[in-house]
Amino acid sequence: MAKQEFASALVQWYRTVQRDLPWRRSKDPYAIWVSEVMLQQTRVETVVPYFERFITRYPSIDALAAADEQEVVKNWEGLGYYSRVRNLHLAVKEVASKYGGEIPRSYEQMRALPGVGPYTVGAVLSIAYGVPLPAVDGNVLRVMARVFALEEDVASARTRTRVEAIVTELIPRDCPGDFNQALMELGARICVPRTPKCVECPLTIYCKARATGRQNELPYKKGKKPQRIEERAVFLIESQSGEFLIRKRPQQGLLANLWEFPHVLMSSAVALEVDASDLRQIGMLAREIVGYVPQEITFIRKYVHLFSHVIWNLSLYVFKATEGLVLEAPYQWVSAEQRERYTFGQVFNKMWMDVKVEGMSERR
Repeated sequence: MAKQEFASALVQWYRTVQRDLPWRRSKDPYAIWVSEVMLQQTRVETVVPYFERFITRYPSIDALAAADEQEVVKNWEGLGYYSRVRNLHLAVKEVASKYGGEIPRSYEQMRALPGVGPYTVGAVLSIAYGVPLPAVDGNVLRVMARVFALEEDVASARTRTRVEAIVTELIPRDCPGDFNQALMELGARICVPRTPKCVECPLTIYCKARATGRQNELPYKKGKKPQRIEERAVFLIESQSGEFLIRKRPQQGLLANLWEFPHVLMSSAVALEVDASDLRQIGMLAREIVGYVPQEITFIRKYVHLFSHVIWNLSLYVFKATEGLVLEAPYQWVSAEQRERYTFGQVFNKMWMDVKVEGMSERR
């Protein structure tokens, strides 16, 4: 394979068809960094409005570093994977204090920042500073696995290391940022997981998978373990004075440090099954939270919340608490107005909107 021709074909294609995205209109390393963090596990079209709002609110390293973490997380609300923004905030603080607000150009220095992995370093330094480093994400892994007909598990660390070495060998020194973005763009738009658009691909003549008719078979990926399914009862509890009970999640684990409406496990592989339609049984579960069995409980509807390794099937119930119910942390009573200041997982925000708090009494 002629490396120069390969890179030239790819970059020329990218410069012709690249999407007009807000983070591509600037070489500001901070804006590029924010965009790369947001784009991890989130679709481009979803990211665009969040990116624009976030950059408007925090236009510089110093602005983000000076912001309160709770406020920053609130401004991320809806994007999910909140560890991303917490790590970004920590890393930006370190850049502000240790490097005078300028993102370091050294791989080792940027890699040492909290939550910053090889992909982010490669993307930011190549695009912003022109450093010839690979930026290998899932799209790039898929493209390279097909072009070079790689047989090993594309999700393995060994394969990633191999692909990083291939990209390092191919990356042009005069436009590493465009090359990396071209590979990502190709994987996102042409060399897609199912039914790749080979006739539109600028690398067709170099692609070993295409040459052997294996483009739909590669990349190879070992099957994941099936997701665990948990049935949970969620309680939207209103006090006699019109406040609502919320609960803060632990600092580690799913939805870490976010707020939620209290919920209890109904059934799983290790829990006794509870009938979601049996309000007497549901009342017994509510007792685990409020200490008594509510007299009247109303079922609202079911929701599904997906995580990488577990599925929550959530049944939402509402009821009115008895007078003077006091609960300690992590529980807290808040008014409807105060609730808006707290950051919740997306599914709990949807519950709140669906119930239409002002209509809870009518529902009961």
